[in-house]
Amino acid sequence: MKCGTVSLIGRPNVGKSSLINALLRTRAVIVSPKPQTTRNSIRCIYNDNDSQIVFTDTPGLYRINNSRDKLGIFLNNAIAGAVEDSDVILWLVDAGTRKLAQDDYEIAVMLPNVPVILVASKSDRSNPDLAFALYDNIFKFTAKISVSSRLKRGLDTLLTALKRVLPDGTPIYDPDILMDTTERFVASEIIREKLLMLLHDEIPHRIAVVIDEYKSPDEYPERKTLYIRASLIAETEGHKKILIGSDGNMIKKIGMLSRTELEKATGHKVFLDLWVKVLPDWRKNQTALKRLGYA
Repeated sequence: MKCGTVSLIGRPNVGKSSLINALLRTRAVIVSPKPQTTRNSIRCIYNDNDSQIVFTDTPGLYRINNSRDKLGIFLNNAIAGAVEDSDVILWLVDAGTRKLAQDDYEIAVMLPNVPVILVASKSDRSNPDLAFALYDNIFKFTAKISVSSRLKRGLDTLLTALKRVLPDGTPIYDPDILMDTTERFVASEIIREKLLMLLHDEIPHRIAVVIDEYKSPDEYPERKTLYIRASLIAETEGHKKILIGSDGNMIKKIGMLSRTELEKATGHKVFLDLWVKVLPDWRKNQTALKRLGYA
């Protein structure tokens, strides 16, 4: 079989998570039109009759403007770690890109000596030829492929190109495993996706989600519902007030949308207990980041 690890890298908001969901034909990772949706390197496993491909969704390259921004350092380290462990790299760019950015040069420098495929995403909106020519100036690619995750276009071509360059081997994961992560992590990501959907400006990026308690009927047969207690960690009292909203309307919306999604994902009725807490400047505090899972 063809087996190996494939990391997706690129600027923020170029469609890395959407592409993984399209390739796996399921909603494995959260998506949002806002940059920096992905915070952790998330491994998702694709299986067919002749291959197992472990796709790693990475954060978009983070622009660090302050040495105290420990979260930004964590995000960039997550990208570097995923790249080092890859058999193949998919460098995603927007098909409509008409100018290189500093991020592009930094990505080119960090690429290891493995096959790199340039993938022009969102090709249903723009012709990718100009983007391909642009990136040819800074790197020599193994292949160049245009895709549209929304229209499911170009996916088979991309999979075929990957199988040409992936090594032979034996599967790393059981074929029934979709993601190399925990149910708690999936729950926290679903809740964070709703924060990105409902909150504006920089506020959702300043909030972390921690699952304090997770009791499932799968582990506790006497339970009829999945109980999840989660803390929404804000940086300031002002952000806490926004999270709660007038008469608690915002926290109710977050809870309602999260619960609906969690029930689809788990197949259980869900009782979701949300709490809002303040941890000042948690993104700049290394100890706090470790407690919140960013380490």
